Amino acid sequence: MGDLQNSIISAFSYAGFAVTTATGESATLAVIDKDGNVLDSGAGVAIAAWNVALNSYRNFLRGAGHLRVLSKPPERT
Repeated sequence: MGDLQNSIISAFSYAGFAVTTATGESATLAVIDKDGNVLDSGAGVAIAAWNVALNSYRNFLRGAGHLRVLSKPPERT
């Protein structure tokens, strides 16, 4: 399990993920590439991460744990 040094991530069954700093201030999740560029951030990232985690767990409970669950941008035309 990953250890966080400066933040707290908690999950609520009725509200999804909540992120705060170690001192209790509000924080947000972000997707950052290898060069440090922020690709996505904010509530949308937290919702997508929650949905992926929840659907992966549901697949596990159904005995389909080998299936991958993805969240990705819509196809571009």
